Amino acid sequence: YHLIIQPNGGFDDPAAAIGTGLYTLETDEPGVRMTFKKNPNHWAANEMGHYDTVELIALNDATARTAALQSGQIDSMSRVEPKIAKLLGRAPNIELQTTSGRGHYVFIAHVDTAPFDNNELRLALKHALNRQEMVDKILQGFGSIGNDTPINEAYPLFDDTIPQRSFDLEKAAAHYKASGHDGSPIILRTADGAFPGAVDAAALFQQTCQAAGIPLEIKREPNDGYWDNVWNVQPYCASYWSGRPVQDQMYSSAYLSTADWNDTRWKRPEFDAMLLEARAELDEGKRKEIYSKMGRMLNEEGGVMVPMFNDFVDAISTEVQGWETNPNGAQMYWHAFAKTWKA
Repeated sequence: YHLIIQPNGGFDDPAAAIGTGLYTLETDEPGVRMTFKKNPNHWAANEMGHYDTVELIALNDATARTAALQSGQIDSMSRVEPKIAKLLGRAPNIELQTTSGRGHYVFIAHVDTAPFDNNELRLALKHALNRQEMVDKILQGFGSIGNDTPINEAYPLFDDTIPQRSFDLEKAAAHYKASGHDGSPIILRTADGAFPGAVDAAALFQQTCQAAGIPLEIKREPNDGYWDNVWNVQPYCASYWSGRPVQDQMYSSAYLSTADWNDTRWKRPEFDAMLLEARAELDEGKRKEIYSKMGRMLNEEGGVMVPMFNDFVDAISTEVQGWETNPNGAQMYWHAFAKTWKA
């Protein structure tokens, strides 16, 4: 997502594509495709970057992605839908690559926008999430339940003493009543492009909310334009995060008051102060205590609802060699193009 090392950060001419990578940019059609050719002047050109050319194709439709891999049009795909993963992995020319990590599927609410500025309502929605059902039915077991924070056991200094939020329809109903909500529809926007199975996950959520007396209404949006028109724009929607290597980076990316990707509008000076305090703390025990307080604050008051942490499920051609799993993200944390080769 980021091209960091460029003259003046790339701001003078973003289209110049001046970088330091193993490949140089040839064509760029935003939202469609990008093509690259090997950079012969890279310092590690003899050790990595084994392809002469690389093409990245944006295929938002999961069926189209899968068909492209099966036909040999592409060599690798990310975000394999869990419901077809096991079947796809049995194909003779395809290998399934899975790893547990820090990625999480979420429903995000803007805490500065009614009715989501009411924490009683947020707690009602959180208790109405049947997390295990979603892991079983949406992820097909390729993941684990979430706890309304972006941090799980894959992170250093994770605090496993934060109580797991229960699926409790009585508590959900009680919090909803305490919120004083007027009973009008609570609109959750979703699309298959938000995360694999997002539409089905929203449908399950609607069913459990209905059982608790919460009037959740699902609005399905087009995949195209979802990340421009819905995510970080609409007050309640499905989304996903790949996670980050350390807690500081995850919190800084999405929960710092000034973060560009603060998609829940979480702005708490005391939270920001703890983040900076933890960054400066050299004692790991003390830093873990600070992160624990931050995690508990998000769990109890935040706008992020985390039903599940997803395994990263990639599918590759059997011709692709040198694959290594990486808990930080899909496609070997996007190093597949640098480190793999074709037999």
